[in-house]
Amino acid sequence: MGRIKCDWCLGDDLYENYHDKEWGVPIYDDKLLFEFLTLETFQSGLSWITILRKRDHFKKAFDGFDYGKIAMYDSRKENLLLSNPDIIRNHQKIGSTIKNARALMEIQKMKGSFTNYIWEFVSGEPIVNQYKSLSEIPNQTNLSANICKDLKQNGFKFVGPTVVYSFMQAIGVVNDHLVDCFRYTEVLSER
Repeated sequence: MGRIKCDWCLGDDLYENYHDKEWGVPIYDDKLLFEFLTLETFQSGLSWITILRKRDHFKKAFDGFDYGKIAMYDSRKENLLLSNPDIIRNHQKIGSTIKNARALMEIQKMKGSFTNYIWEFVSGEPIVNQYKSLSEIPNQTNLSANICKDLKQNGFKFVGPTVVYSFMQAIGVVNDHLVDCFRYTEVLSER
């Protein structure tokens, strides 16, 4: 019998690999944080597996998620992205990615890094939840609503409380692995 995993990832190798190696591991790198925020933004209204399957295409289309380059995108580049069949071609989501790159750089000026900014909301320590079933896990919290509000005040777009909570889960600000999942305790030691 294999190791116990969170139910949501079962049955797809790509999903399980993401769950086993990335999801919930605390991230302290601005570029990787920007990648996850961008992917979560594009995931809005879609399934996460759809985004995972297109992740490499997103990375290529968005210059490896180099927010410095993305912040410089003009309408010509935006139109190229809108015509790229390998990514999600949503005008609002593409436009928000460009705006979010610029907003992230402004936060870096104020806080030293986007990492400092995000982790400040939890005083640098992940929130460790103790959920036993997927039905217990919320799709947003008061904290995600507060972060959402702050992000929007700082110029970010397409970052509702649900997108922000998914982002928090992905980057390990919250540990929402189920308590019987083999990754529940492992991610705590990967900080």
